[in-house]
Amino acid sequence: MEIQASRTRARVTPSGEPVLLFDQNRAHWDQLLIHRGLAAIERAHKLNTAPGPYLLQAQIAACHARARTPSETDWPRIVILYTELAHLIPSPVIELNRAVAVSMAHGPQAGLALVDALAPALARYHLLPSVRADLLYKLGRHSEARAEFQRAAALTQNTRERALLLARAASCATDPTS
Repeated sequence: MEIQASRTRARVTPSGEPVLLFDQNRAHWDQLLIHRGLAAIERAHKLNTAPGPYLLQAQIAACHARARTPSETDWPRIVILYTELAHLIPSPVIELNRAVAVSMAHGPQAGLALVDALAPALARYHLLPSVRADLLYKLGRHSEARAEFQRAAALTQNTRERALLLARAASCATDPTS
């Protein structure tokens, strides 16, 4: 929880708009909370028990916290941790997070295949089309990405998230390759 809380100041702009993980200013992450969270993970490992869901989630957060920049994130390790977590707690939301990690480790096409398989289970969950849109955009399929960002915006109840998603949709429309 301390590692998650360490990013609180970087997750929103001063006016309250959400900031995506890759756009967060990591200088605003609270290093004291990160160090305390990492120490708690080390203590948990010394117990010599199989990691439970909370420890696995903490280890995922630790992978982000240890990376000084987004490109330094250990995505292959995050894929492994999400795979272990999905075995302990089968959930389409965990699988969606795993798909994002797979896309970062192995490319957007690999992630998109996993996301598409989750569509029936997460048909009304706004983050599914949001993730799908991001992957489509990375694949250069901008008009499809725009439609998915618009679908995600229509599904969310959060006005700030809706504004972010609509802005991302608009950026797809102005992209010369769309």
